[in-house]
Amino acid sequence: MTRNRLLPWLAAMVTLACDPAANRTTKPDPLPTNPQQPGSEWQLVWQDEFEGTAGTPPSAERWVHDVGGHGWGNEQWEFNTARPENASLDGAGNLLITARKESYQGRSYTSARINTRGRFEHTYGRFEARIQLPVGRGIWPAFWLLGANLAEVDWPECGEIDIMEYRGQLPALVRGSLHGPGYSGGGNIGYEHAVSGGKLNEDFHVYAVEWEPNRIRWLLDGVTFFETTPARLPAGARWVFDHPHFIILNVAVGGNFVGPPDNSTVFPQQMKVDYVRVYSRAQ
Repeated sequence: MTRNRLLPWLAAMVTLACDPAANRTTKPDPLPTNPQQPGSEWQLVWQDEFEGTAGTPPSAERWVHDVGGHGWGNEQWEFNTARPENASLDGAGNLLITARKESYQGRSYTSARINTRGRFEHTYGRFEARIQLPVGRGIWPAFWLLGANLAEVDWPECGEIDIMEYRGQLPALVRGSLHGPGYSGGGNIGYEHAVSGGKLNEDFHVYAVEWEPNRIRWLLDGVTFFETTPARLPAGARWVFDHPHFIILNVAVGGNFVGPPDNSTVFPQQMKVDYVRVYSRAQ
């Protein structure tokens, strides 16, 4: 999403202003039936398994809510709240981020956006989440990372790693992207991957990046579908992915990546997150 200049913090908290016309798509691959899990080369350093009583909010020790309805720089239609109606545990080990059609604070939709800023920030490693995605025109879920130096350098200087974003009207496509100075918004470095044999809203899938010095790769169910290095950047652009980033989970309604919902979009829509885990390379 593009920057919002209303507040310094909001100026950089943006999800993926991707230009649909610029999206690249791989040849469709079937969905794996047994997603590969990290091997012995990885050591778990942070996790949230979302265990708890149904209706309780995500852990305040791990997550912070972004609250507001200004469009988030992307012309989004929802007001993001800290209410359990929009973000809560289901009692079965999942986090539910729920987009609802309702009048709230001058907006016609509500949803939630949570992050680990000030709670957990990390450099390099494997960041993964097991997620069942929502579906429907104008529904825009994302799992992404943003540089923890955001307040000091602003966006896109801080760097943004979009592990997963998805258009609800195209449920067999997943996109991974990288945003930095000279390659942000619609000019990001990204790849849109098509799957066959099912739709991503029909079951859980594991979305991950493996982030190393000078290399980032994107994986769906343990299979790499995109990889980039500083050599892929535009001439003169800088690689800004060598410092801590924090995690963000959200579901947007509308916005310049997906367009608005229409009469075919069924509400409420939920992104169901089984876990989020972060690993470092084992020594």
